[in-house]
Amino acid sequence: MVENFEIVEGCRLPVHMRGAPNNSSEWPLAEVLKTLMVEPQHLHLYLKKPLNPSDTEMVLSNQNQTVKIYYVHYIDYNKRLDEWVTLDRMKVEKIQMPSSLTGHGQTINQSSNSSNVSKNELHDDSNPCSNKRKKKNPPNLNSLNRVQSQPVLSHNSSFSILLNSDSKPIDSEPIEKEENSNISQSNEITKPDININENSNQSTGLPRPTGSMVQVVHEDVLTRIKNIQTIYLGKHLIEPWYFAPYPQELSQCPIVYICEYCLKFMKSMKCLERHRQKCKLYHPPGNEIYRKHPLSFFEVDGRKNKNYTQNLCLLAKLFLDHKFLHYDTDAFLFYILTEYDSNGFHIVGYFSKEKESSEDYNVACILTLPPYQRLGYGKVLIEFSYELSKIEGKTGTPEKPLSDLGLLCYRRYWSITILDVLVSLKQKEPDQDKAQISIQELSEITSIKKEDIVSTLQHLNIITYYKGQYVIVLDSNLIENHNQAMKKRKIRIDPKLLHWTPKDWSKHKF
Repeated sequence: MVENFEIVEGCRLPVHMRGAPNNSSEWPLAEVLKTLMVEPQHLHLYLKKPLNPSDTEMVLSNQNQTVKIYYVHYIDYNKRLDEWVTLDRMKVEKIQMPSSLTGHGQTINQSSNSSNVSKNELHDDSNPCSNKRKKKNPPNLNSLNRVQSQPVLSHNSSFSILLNSDSKPIDSEPIEKEENSNISQSNEITKPDININENSNQSTGLPRPTGSMVQVVHEDVLTRIKNIQTIYLGKHLIEPWYFAPYPQELSQCPIVYICEYCLKFMKSMKCLERHRQKCKLYHPPGNEIYRKHPLSFFEVDGRKNKNYTQNLCLLAKLFLDHKFLHYDTDAFLFYILTEYDSNGFHIVGYFSKEKESSEDYNVACILTLPPYQRLGYGKVLIEFSYELSKIEGKTGTPEKPLSDLGLLCYRRYWSITILDVLVSLKQKEPDQDKAQISIQELSEITSIKKEDIVSTLQHLNIITYYKGQYVIVLDSNLIENHNQAMKKRKIRIDPKLLHWTPKDWSKHKF
């Protein structure tokens, strides 16, 4: 019987996900990573939600007894959804014990109708809440075979731009669209037979999983569990997504208080108030290189401002899972996006870049803080990084792997930027025979690296092999959607207000 078994670390069982309605059928399979006994009055600090009626009743009836809670990771879901749960949110009758305990990882119930949790029950596609969080399987490389008679698409390939007023595609041999509508980390696919860079690691069709900011340490159970419950930054209370190596004593604090100007972390509001009386900063240390109300950018040298940049990296690690930089900040520049008012300059997000990059990386880490997400600031950070690349006279690309949200944001920026160039060119040259452009020219205009341009054209499914040549087909619906997106994009970088001169870091010792 189930009652004879204790839920231990490593168990798997269906768990009711936080945020789903009480009557929802969303019970995804989850793995128990840790168990903890807590005092009833402290239960709300871990659950991050109002207590269920059953929880409240349990607390009132067991004032002097500790309550056992479980930290779970939802299988096939992003780690930022991991959470502490109580027993009432678990389907204990469908528990799967660790293989070390059962021998084969079997469920407790041996009957065929309840021993295994079916995928249809755990991941109900009809549930809209489930579809928002669920990760799709990565594209199958075997499905990316091309028509062998088509010539290789290279950087110097030129395209004719055709305007197709009908919604029906023209009679052609299309280059298959990248199956990347729900992009996750390490899923960026480039066609394996497109020769875009002989020196890069693109032959496998996967992004290069290296770079100066990539976290290479292996995960253990400790780093899989969020150690900071809540942070107080500026006027915002923010729930972290991932583990960050803050001092261990801070993990015992219900709220970690962070100065929004110097990013120093403290245990209590009283400590923060005393610190603000002494802290002389009202903006990030470094040089202000751009200002257009209400936004401002500061360039911070990782060597000259180690304390600030190390604190910034610690803060970023709470929301970035696969990249981490803490102590070694000397070789990096940090560009801090702020909103300014009469009280000072409030951090919105940032990106960092290597002072010297052998592979033309113009971004190492990029982050928009959660309170400012979905407001267009991600595109502002990306656009600013490419404006710096234009001044340097280089093309740029972000380090891989990107986070799932980062890659989606980059994909949207590349798409809207490339379409803007193509639509403008088509409007200037209405004659189909004259409106031509190459990948090289697109790269020079936008400073986007050629590999990213090829990938984006395939993602948009607008590049086609037609009558012996590659053409870009822009239908009226695509152009209309693009124009609507441009109207919504109210925050743009004005290059005239950017005051910045690149340095030759090969002559500097950092």
